[in-house]
Amino acid sequence: MSSSPLTKKILVTGSNGLLGQKLTDLALADERIALVATSRGENRHPAEDGYTYLDLDIVDGDQLRSIITEQRPQAIINTAAMTNVDACEHDPEGCKKLNVEAVGTLIGLCEEFGIHLIHLSTDFIFDGKNGPYAEHDAPNPLSLYGQSKLDAEQLIQQSNCKWAILRTILVYGLVADMSRSNIVLWAKGALEKGQPLNVVNDQWRMPTLAEDLADACMLAAITGAEGIFHISGKDLFAIHELVAAVADFWQLDKSLIRQVSSTTLSQAAPRPARTGFVLDKARHVLGYNPHSFTEGLALVDQQLRKK
Repeated sequence: MSSSPLTKKILVTGSNGLLGQKLTDLALADERIALVATSRGENRHPAEDGYTYLDLDIVDGDQLRSIITEQRPQAIINTAAMTNVDACEHDPEGCKKLNVEAVGTLIGLCEEFGIHLIHLSTDFIFDGKNGPYAEHDAPNPLSLYGQSKLDAEQLIQQSNCKWAILRTILVYGLVADMSRSNIVLWAKGALEKGQPLNVVNDQWRMPTLAEDLADACMLAAITGAEGIFHISGKDLFAIHELVAAVADFWQLDKSLIRQVSSTTLSQAAPRPARTGFVLDKARHVLGYNPHSFTEGLALVDQQLRKK
């Protein structure tokens, strides 16, 4: 693989996560990519050959430097983050270490070694008053999680490395070894068991298929794209509508879905009401073309049937 002049060596952090495993799938199917997958602990991806896997905790700056010095990737896709919004409120120090300080260390190494940094961010940098948002709209995070992701973005934008920031929304999908669930699998699983669901009716999102987000990351890495890009699905739903669409697709009982106000939930972190993204820049610059939500559910269904 490395003998090809077209090969690009890409290091992925957080490769055991949903997005990380989809990036591994893409790299294995593309001979232009020499993949170095890194994450904490044992490799969760079922494929063992065709790429390098290394155990890495990116808050360990010495370990991070050692691996980057040894591997010398041309691009790094940073998917590692503390993404549990309420957990960030309860553990602000842990949130800052992983979501901001580790990114600062990555930036320094990318500057030193001339590496293109592709960093994942979130719609939660916005307050949700004026969604859907374009890349140039002013951020105003409501939570520690959103603030930590904005802080990291600002560090990257002030840096001297080549960078791309990909913001995304409510990622869903299926991999062989899931470390955590997502809204689609949660809703499907609960409704299949006949469990009533309290679902908010005052928040709007554009759910993102993990395969689409992985495509965007790889497009950015392979083309050397720079700047901020909004990456999500194309359909805007209220959360209760999203869960109802899951029920419709799998012919489950929608009467189990109870609409509630977000004020009735005892969540530590406030959420933005209406996000969503304008996708024009990603379409034009990256050639990004996401699935519809129904198409995404059909893909998840195919994968579930193969399990």
